[in-house]
Amino acid sequence: MNKKVTIQDIADALGISRNTVSKAINNTEGLADATREKILQKAMEMGYKQFSYAGSIAAISGAPAAPETERPVTPGYQGEIALLTGSFLTHSHFASLMLDKFQREISQLGYTMNTHRVTGTELANKTLPITMNMGQIKAIMCIEMFDWDYDEMLCGLDVPILFVDGPAKRSGRSLPADQLYMDNTTEITRFVHDMLEKGFTKIGFVGNYDHCQSFFERYSAYYLTMLMAGQKVEDRFVIKQNHREELMEIIPDMPELPEIFICANDFVATDLMQALAAAGKRVPEDVRLCGFDDSAESRLSKPPLTTVHIHTQVIAYSAVHLLISRIKAPSLDYRTIHTETDLIYRESTGTL
Repeated sequence: MNKKVTIQDIADALGISRNTVSKAINNTEGLADATREKILQKAMEMGYKQFSYAGSIAAISGAPAAPETERPVTPGYQGEIALLTGSFLTHSHFASLMLDKFQREISQLGYTMNTHRVTGTELANKTLPITMNMGQIKAIMCIEMFDWDYDEMLCGLDVPILFVDGPAKRSGRSLPADQLYMDNTTEITRFVHDMLEKGFTKIGFVGNYDHCQSFFERYSAYYLTMLMAGQKVEDRFVIKQNHREELMEIIPDMPELPEIFICANDFVATDLMQALAAAGKRVPEDVRLCGFDDSAESRLSKPPLTTVHIHTQVIAYSAVHLLISRIKAPSLDYRTIHTETDLIYRESTGTL
């Protein structure tokens, strides 16, 4: 069996620090473009796990396999892949970190990407953004598109479509389209088990689990892990709210706080941290917190936030793979992919 290539292996091969390689692979700020490209190229050459899709993408496109030291030759113009989003994707949003890589990869295959924001009026009327020219569009990728009725309308268009996350499937229904998620369950399950083993049994959840499928899967992982461990899930420790203003009102009125709050994502966790501080509660002394996404805010918060890291490069490659294969073979069965995640412990859960 071939030895698994690690970030340290790549760092050693290039004579640079492990931290520099990690920044390049996870698309974080602070690196020159030339340095980032050199690291990513070396990672691909060495067969690092996040770049395992590169060969299959070239094969799907019909392009010949490129030598290890070369990029594939860009074919002629193939058309537009439209990005639809219902919100502004801030720099801290996980999608903004994967879209740069996604765009570079599809450009090598002859596609362009244009972003089209869906307004509230267009959502209500189930109409496409006026900026979309369907004659040029070969596929649609949806990010932050959580309105079920609107998404069903999109699925009725005669064009390949991919949802990166999507509306919650609480009813058991699923959209007739390819879907891409990060693994929302494994590391939440691990975190709950770790906390129970440390003797913490009062564990709560914060976030609207009906907001999207990822939030729903994270809540379900927490809920089921507690039940299967023989622990009661106490409704008083489940806060179905996402926003700081709401948390500012709820937290002071809670007669008792759990020992630990699992939050639907890092933004919910940092808002909760502020609400707790305003109520005179300390993290982690009075309550411990865990987020999800490993955003820049999670590392800058005080204290730094325990969270779940998502691999944006893997998400980008998976999105390219799903869309291009769907363009080439429209009759494929619909696929749902979950990409790897990693639990990262920081100071918000204290000394364990």
